Amino acid sequence: MNVVFAGTPEFARQALAAILQAGFSVPLVMTQPDRPAGRGMKLTPSPVKQHALEHDIAVIQPLSLRLDGKYPEEAARARDTLQALQPDVMVVAAYGLILPQWVLDLPRYGCLNIHASLLPRWRGAAPIQRAIEAGDKETGIAIMQMDAGLDTGHVIASESVSIGEQNAAQLHDTLADVGAQQIVAVLQTLDREGKLASTVQPEDGVTYAAKLDKREAALDLSLEAVTLARRIRAFNPVPGSTLSLPGLNDPVKVWDACALEGAYPGDAAAAKPGQVLAATPQGVDIATGKGVLRLLQLQKAGGKRQPVDIFVTGWKPPQG
Repeated sequence: MNVVFAGTPEFARQALAAILQAGFSVPLVMTQPDRPAGRGMKLTPSPVKQHALEHDIAVIQPLSLRLDGKYPEEAARARDTLQALQPDVMVVAAYGLILPQWVLDLPRYGCLNIHASLLPRWRGAAPIQRAIEAGDKETGIAIMQMDAGLDTGHVIASESVSIGEQNAAQLHDTLADVGAQQIVAVLQTLDREGKLASTVQPEDGVTYAAKLDKREAALDLSLEAVTLARRIRAFNPVPGSTLSLPGLNDPVKVWDACALEGAYPGDAAAAKPGQVLAATPQGVDIATGKGVLRLLQLQKAGGKRQPVDIFVTGWKPPQG
């Protein structure tokens, strides 16, 4: 089978690598345009583009695929390229562009999407982060036959994954590996049998994973400690989590924290949210709306991430 691949970040690159390793022909890769990155803001190709070029695969980077949109010439060129290839199937993973109906209809077997949740829970842009933030015990990968809706297509295969105490970066890597394995298995079935069984998504249990907003980084210490600890894990690395500590001019980033269980020594119950209760090599303990949040890994503005035992040697909260 000829497989066209559409994807952009590392999550997608792992799937592309697995598809190539399994021996499938990938004559074309579609990915987002190069973006500025790094301190020098140098134009940098996406991980998917880099992998494609390393394997001598043709790459196109249209700004849009809408023939009636802002960039109709680019969309028309992409359409002509795809029509000339007559792909059997398109695999889509975190591509970043909405696929119009002409794209969905073009491949012989349609377009298959690798989605990082157990659909219909967490349709949308940030399923990994929202699952952690909500306190879900598990999430997973769903391989979906794409349609015109937002992650509403029939599910072909799925596999669940325990979240545990993973942060978003760790869970991303876990799900990327599962997704790569799943899409290869689906393509092998399609190649062997010429069809795929699928299941309609149930109407119950639908949730939407809203796009991440940098304004979510600021921690609201009036919330419960368990909620804050989940958010810190969910927003690691993007958009990150920040709070202000006494004696420091700029907010610090918090990369790891936990909610302390059981009774806290001293008069923590009477403390106001945001009050520093202790700063020791074991952790910086902060009063919250309910419970105590222990900060375990922090980063000062312009500095590097530090475990708390190193951080507290360079910061002492003012008396009181």
